Amino acid sequence: MRRSKLIAALVVACMLTLVPGRFLAQEPSDGPRKVLNKVPPVYPAVARNMDIRGIVKVEALVAPNGTVKSVEVKGGHPVLAQAAVDAVRQWKWQPAAHETKESVELKFHFD
Repeated sequence: MRRSKLIAALVVACMLTLVPGRFLAQEPSDGPRKVLNKVPPVYPAVARNMDIRGIVKVEALVAPNGTVKSVEVKGGHPVLAQAAVDAVRQWKWQPAAHETKESVELKFHFD
């Protein structure tokens, strides 16, 4: 009985290694990529007038050449979100072997 379970486990393990793309949604990242050029966000006038401050979290899909392919808002005040997206779209990361998803937090405050 134990032997048949062992054989079944080995068969499953072999199947997983033969078709890794079917089971892995994304290649593992070697760590966060270094940002080469950061464009600061423009503080929206309406947010300044309403004294809205805070952090906007976004996730950038970065192409192998370091340019931003897309940006998705993950959290933060909606009035600040578009300014964060507009800024991160202009950022440039170091080149890599494949595209990566990079998490970014932008702080909105004024002195």
